[in-house]
Amino acid sequence: MDTLELLREFIKRRVTNPPEEVNPESRLEDIGVDSLTLLDLMFDMEDKFGVRMPDDLPRPETVAELIEIFEKLKPASND
Repeated sequence: MDTLELLREFIKRRVTNPPEEVNPESRLEDIGVDSLTLLDLMFDMEDKFGVRMPDDLPRPETVAELIEIFEKLKPASND
């Protein structure tokens, strides 16, 4: 499962009224991801990928920015 799919699953589980479509261009606030939900997401991704998010990360505004952060931090696949 790629990072976008993981984010879509998370949003379906955590957002009260998730949108039908979540694209990289989607703004986080427009799809119901507030600051607390974003923190939950960060913790979930830390657990999923076994990484630690730096405290000084800029707040992502879009799904694409969030994916970029996770892609940089997650370990390389051994495929």
